[in-house]
Amino acid sequence: MDGDEQLLRGRVYGRDHDDPDPGPRPDRTYAELVGGPLDGLLLDIHGRRAEEVEDGVALATELSKWPGGRALYGPRAGDPRGPGPGIVCRFHYTGDMP
Repeated sequence: MDGDEQLLRGRVYGRDHDDPDPGPRPDRTYAELVGGPLDGLLLDIHGRRAEEVEDGVALATELSKWPGGRALYGPRAGDPRGPGPGIVCRFHYTGDMP
């Protein structure tokens, strides 16, 4: 694991890079991002409806194939999903879009 990967691991997507506490909060629900440019980050899915979670997400990032583009992540059929709070599921990388 290189330095950039260590910097991202366990941080919450969207939190400021210099936030003194960029990790998860104990009262929130998260999906772990697996693969792709945002591998290791956590996505806050607290309060999202099940349908929204099933649809996956397109996350803005400068690390995608297209700078300023979006990295696509979503759940895999059959992946376990636990009750919250905490990390309850995994969103797998499926590609990039401009």
